[in-house]
Amino acid sequence: MTQSLLHQILDYANRADPYPLYEELRRTPVHHEGGDGPYVISTYYEIRSLLHDPRISSDARNLASHADDPLPEAPQGEGALPPGFLKLDPPEHDRLRRMTNRPFGPPHSPRRVDGMRPELHDIVTGLIDGIADPGRIDLVEQFSYPFPVTVICRLLGVPREDEARFHVWADTLAASLDPDPDADPAEHGKGAHDARMQLGMYLAGLIEERRKNPGDDMLSQLATAEGEDGPMTTMELLSTAALLLIAGHETTVNLITNGMLTLLRHPDVLERLRTEPRLAVPLVEELLRFEPPVQLVPQRTTLADIEVRGVTIPKGAALWLVLASGNRDPKRFTEPDRFDPDRPDIQHLGLGSGIHSCFGAPLARLETQLALSELARRLENPRLLQDPPPYRQNAVLRGPRQLQIACDGIRPQP
Repeated sequence: MTQSLLHQILDYANRADPYPLYEELRRTPVHHEGGDGPYVISTYYEIRSLLHDPRISSDARNLASHADDPLPEAPQGEGALPPGFLKLDPPEHDRLRRMTNRPFGPPHSPRRVDGMRPELHDIVTGLIDGIADPGRIDLVEQFSYPFPVTVICRLLGVPREDEARFHVWADTLAASLDPDPDADPAEHGKGAHDARMQLGMYLAGLIEERRKNPGDDMLSQLATAEGEDGPMTTMELLSTAALLLIAGHETTVNLITNGMLTLLRHPDVLERLRTEPRLAVPLVEELLRFEPPVQLVPQRTTLADIEVRGVTIPKGAALWLVLASGNRDPKRFTEPDRFDPDRPDIQHLGLGSGIHSCFGAPLARLETQLALSELARRLENPRLLQDPPPYRQNAVLRGPRQLQIACDGIRPQP
């Protein structure tokens, strides 16, 4: 039996190159395979419009059970944290996001991210210096994965001596996002549950400590804030910290890895980056269009009947918004399948849009700019050992599980 188009998108066999499927999907901009399955939106202008439409809900409590949805909302187990603001609607979303932004970005903390630049550079340098065998490097394990989680630890104020424990929990929770066909589902779920509980207990203790002895880290500022919105509850703080850890970390891991893979496939651009560090800024924007870490946004719900391209999507329907398809829409981008860091117009959907646009976007951009610039500058003659690399099972957060590369040596720090 021929797979439905939706299941082909989710099929691991198509993870290395889903773009031909997206091209097929765009022929029917509002795709629905019947029953109570999701309505799939794949074209740029329609996706962007819906991301700004207040009739679209991100709150899982509005999402009815849809038996035909191949990406259903995961059930919340006993003791689960309340949803983070990513999965809330206004006014709850606005309050929590506004409170979280006070110690993170403008107007209250305009230098928080840029002020981390020297520390980020030191972390990148340390990871590159720690590469023992230039002839065989797994970029994911040795660089892309440890870099963002270390940054999140420093941002939240996790003590250096506890970072290793934090890394273990982050690894376990990240692995739980990928369905492993060879793993025991019960054991897989138990490991993630235990990691969530241990992380929650650790963060609860850290929050209590920061309330008594605040520092200049973000968790201290969230724990002691007394703004117009009042203080966050402990449970809201726990949910927010967990959201920053998982959402921010996973997006950046894939963005860095997808970026280096793309550069190794375009050695002329890689060489330009080595000699033109300023190229990193537009290059990362083109990467977010060309190979975005978040491929699709599932589990959105219509709060009213909505007409899209002549199709009425009924109230209560599940939506998938395929951001990566919109980024390759030829009605929006000239030669969309060409990687071009000099592209003059890159209003991509790689970090979303609207009220749920990626909260950590400034940090993810800076991390990726620094990471790719330093890799390009310090790796001598880097090359892929496997192409395509093995991809993770996840169709929402797309990136290689490993990226095996080799180089002739590591250039020293100037």
